[in-house]
Amino acid sequence: MITSQQKQIHTTISELFEDSKYDKLKIMKSAAKSVFRAMQPLDFKNAYLSISKEQGEDLVKLITDNKLKNSVEFGTSFGISTLFLAQGVIETGGHIITTELIESKAQKAIENFERAGVSELIEVRVGDTMETLKNHDKPIDLLLLDGWKDLYLPLFQMLEPNFHSHTIIYVDNADMKETKTFLETIGENSTYQLQPKFNGKVVLITIKK
Repeated sequence: MITSQQKQIHTTISELFEDSKYDKLKIMKSAAKSVFRAMQPLDFKNAYLSISKEQGEDLVKLITDNKLKNSVEFGTSFGISTLFLAQGVIETGGHIITTELIESKAQKAIENFERAGVSELIEVRVGDTMETLKNHDKPIDLLLLDGWKDLYLPLFQMLEPNFHSHTIIYVDNADMKETKTFLETIGENSTYQLQPKFNGKVVLITIKK
């Protein structure tokens, strides 16, 4: 039976996906700027850059099947992926810390969390994630990497002391050049195993048992 809270989240996610349907056009406009200079996060301040609905549903299943509680997300954007995380941690009694560089995006995400009725499950940290997560010292059950790709490796290394034997690292945009470089580096470490999903768009990193 679907609860009223679950309906609220579903409705909010559906509305956000509808609003994100012009993302490709926004991304193309932003990419056009890179002809003259390197792309920057602010170029995408109006774009969702969201995971797909199928990925979101898979994330919920990943959380519930593995009873994951403490989630950390790099790259809130407008909060679609965070809302899928919330669907999962509602079932496991968990909590989410999510990080976003661009303040306007973070504020919009906070409004979306309030609309979905899940604000109490989510702590939003605004600013450079290498600063906002610098002193994180609690176990991480799930780390979702979905932000600026150049930061995947330094962030992973910074948070690595908080991993445990059942930690899962969910890597989005695994088929992008910068992410492939990150995954090659992690793959050289015998501690970890890598599992591709969604035709290589996603890779799960887990600790070898």
